[in-house]
Amino acid sequence: MSTICRKCTSYQKKFVFQNALTKRLVALTYAQEGKQIDCDAIKVCQDMMKQNTGIFSTFRGDMGLYIATLLSLTEDPQAVFRETLIVYDFLKAERFRASDFLIVAAFQVASQSQKSDYARVIQRTRAFYDDMKAKHFFYTGADDYIFATMLGLGNLDVTASTARIEKIYDFLKNEFWTKNSVQTLAQVLVLGESDDAGVDRVLVLRDAFRSEKIKLDKAYTLPILGILALLPVDSNSLIPEIDRAQAFLRNQKDFGSFSVSQQELLMLAASMVVNDFADKFKDE
Repeated sequence: MSTICRKCTSYQKKFVFQNALTKRLVALTYAQEGKQIDCDAIKVCQDMMKQNTGIFSTFRGDMGLYIATLLSLTEDPQAVFRETLIVYDFLKAERFRASDFLIVAAFQVASQSQKSDYARVIQRTRAFYDDMKAKHFFYTGADDYIFATMLGLGNLDVTASTARIEKIYDFLKNEFWTKNSVQTLAQVLVLGESDDAGVDRVLVLRDAFRSEKIKLDKAYTLPILGILALLPVDSNSLIPEIDRAQAFLRNQKDFGSFSVSQQELLMLAASMVVNDFADKFKDE
């Protein structure tokens, strides 16, 4: 936990004028990779992106720094970015609107699939997104591009998976206030191939966290609650870990209540706990 705090502090000094939330996301990304932040490598990638995009390009927006960070962690940033631009144009040709979310989706496809598979992945992504939009017109927007892409990258059947998303949504929609986040939660559970017991576990964990005054059932943290429900770890182990993580973060420089909201703090703490448990499972 101290690692992410050190990374965040050093990183903020190097990129003073960038969005603070994005900088914390970048620090978390490097921490999850178990690497020291390479500010020089990120700056090189940032400059490369500027040289290959127009002044009003979305790649120069808030999430551009995050993309530069992801590129800095690849073996060949130039090649991956070149493919990312190609995929980005393909996605726009498929009627996806330019946005911060779309550049992340483009990077996902470029970095996780073969060039020969781009068309299939993008068609699947479009199919998943169109189904979401048809069922929930007002809740579905650019913020769903990333999960639609993650579903498109996999091999889950589109018809069966979208039906499953809707079934989970219907089951959970009256349990939580923010319906858009419930849709994202359902997408997380389907991506994790959760069975009905896993869906029930979301409510069990919610109640367990609530009893300890940890509110993971809000708009920005609800998807994380879904990820926690997918872990083969009981609430007696999860609750103290997340409680310790958020308490530790809150007492660090640049993580005070005026700098980081409670929901963002919980999201960071839960993400670190998820990553720690995932690493343990890999080693077993």
